[in-house]
Amino acid sequence: MAKKYTTREEDYSKWYNEIVSRADLAENSDVRGCMVIKPYGYAIWEKMKEVLDKKFKETGHSNAYFPIFIPKSLFEAEETNAEGFAKECAVVTHHRLINDPDNKGKLIVDPKAKLEEELIVRPTSEAIIWSTYRRWIQSYRDLPILINQWANVVRWEMRTRIFLRTAEFLWQEGHTAHATKAEALAEAAQMNQVYADFAEQYMAMPVIQGLKTESERFAGADETYCIEAMMQDGKALQAGTSHFLGQNFAKAFDVKFATKEGKQEHVWASSWGVSTRLMGALIMTHSDDDGLVLPPAIAPIQVVAIPIYKTEEELAKIATLMKEVGVKLNEKGISFKFDDDDNRRPGWKFAEYEAKGVPVRLAMGPRDLENGKIEVARRDTKSKEVIDFDGVEEHVEKLMTEIQENLFRKASDFRTSNMREIDSYEDFKVKIESEGGFFLAHWDGTAETEEKIKKETKATIRCIPLDRKEEEGVCMVTGNKSAGRVVFAKAY
Repeated sequence: MAKKYTTREEDYSKWYNEIVSRADLAENSDVRGCMVIKPYGYAIWEKMKEVLDKKFKETGHSNAYFPIFIPKSLFEAEETNAEGFAKECAVVTHHRLINDPDNKGKLIVDPKAKLEEELIVRPTSEAIIWSTYRRWIQSYRDLPILINQWANVVRWEMRTRIFLRTAEFLWQEGHTAHATKAEALAEAAQMNQVYADFAEQYMAMPVIQGLKTESERFAGADETYCIEAMMQDGKALQAGTSHFLGQNFAKAFDVKFATKEGKQEHVWASSWGVSTRLMGALIMTHSDDDGLVLPPAIAPIQVVAIPIYKTEEELAKIATLMKEVGVKLNEKGISFKFDDDDNRRPGWKFAEYEAKGVPVRLAMGPRDLENGKIEVARRDTKSKEVIDFDGVEEHVEKLMTEIQENLFRKASDFRTSNMREIDSYEDFKVKIESEGGFFLAHWDGTAETEEKIKKETKATIRCIPLDRKEEEGVCMVTGNKSAGRVVFAKAY
C-alpha cells in the first residue's frame, strides 16, 4: 500500500517537512538546528547561485571571501549591529582539546588554551569587512568598492525549520562602499530590484518591494529595502533584503577617504543578501500534495525521459531515440536526464520525479515506438498528451516557457485573491486569524502602534510598498493621520 502523505489543508507545517523529505532536498543533522543539504537540494541552490552570481557581476560586483571568525572587539564596534545580533551569536573561547585525565578516551577543553580575545562566529560580516575596508580605502580613487561574498553564517536560533530558519545557513552578502549618499542609496535600491527580478523571473514567485519600518530594519541600517512573498498558507516570507547603511559602519571603523578637494570624509555603505531561505520560499510557493513543483528556470533536471519496455531490444531502440532528443534539448539549453535504471519500475520513477518537481516527463513504450509517438507530461498541471515523436524538442522548448509563465500567473492570482484593504482594527483582528493573507491598512507611523498590533495579533508590518499610492487616511488603531497603506501579515 502506498504511503499516505499529509496534505496542505491537513497540516501545512507537516506537509512542508514531508515535501523536503520526499523530494530528497535536505535533512536534520546531528547538530541541533543545523541541516544537511542533500545533492538534489544543493543542485537547486547551485542553480539559484549561478543566476544570482551572474546578475551581481553584470552590475559590477566581484566575489571575495572574508574570515568566519570576528574578534569580539570588532564585532562590538558598531553598537546597534552588535546588540541586534548578540543573542544569536556563537562564541569561540578556546583553541584546543586535550585528553581528560579523569575519564580515559574523553576530550576536554584545555584550560591553558583560552583565547586572548573571544571570537564571534559570523552572524553577518559587516564588522570584519569594514575593518578590512579601512586598509583598502584612502582616496576617492579607491571608490566604489563593490564586493560580494558567498559564505555560511551562524545565528543560534532557538526554533528552527529546514531552509526557513536554521542555526547555520548558506547565503551571499554584498558589501559596498561609496563616496556619496546618493550612490549608496542607489546601490541598495538596485540590488533589491535584482532580487525582485530573480524571484519573479526565475523562481516564478511574485514579490512586493518595499521599505521596512524603523523597528524592522537591519541592525545598523538607516534604511532597509525588502522583497516580501506570500506563501500558500497566506503567510509572508521575507525573501531578500538590501540595506542603506549610511555612514554608521564607516564611523564605527573610522573608514575615511580623501575627496577630490582634499577633504577627509566618511564612506557611505550598503549591504544586501539572500540565503537558502529561498529554498523554503520555492517549496511553499508552488508545491502541491504530490510533491515539489519547480519552475523550469531553476530546475536541475528540466526534462526526464523514462523508457517502458519488456525486452533489451526495445530498450535499445527507445534509448537511441531518447538520447537523440537529449542532445537536441541540451543544444537548446534544456537539461535532460534519461533514466534507464532497471532496478526501478516505470511507475516508481513517475512518482519519484513528480515528487522532485521535474517540469516535464517524457515516456515511450513499444507501442509509441511503433507508432512514432511519445507521451509528454507536465508537472505543473499534471496533464499528459501523446504527440508525434518528430518535433518533440520544439514542443518541449515551448513548454518550458508555458510552465514558467503558468506558475508565476498561478502564484500571482493566489496573492491577489488573498490581499485586501481593511480599515477596521476589529475586522483586522478577526480576519488575520481566520483568513490570513496580506492586509493593506493605514498606520499612524508610530512604533507604539506597530508594537501593539504585533502583540495583539502576531501580525507585523511586512513593508511600506515602494509603489503604494499616497492617500490620506486614518490609522485603523488610533484614528490618527496616515499617509498611505502598509502591508500587514503573519510571517515566517
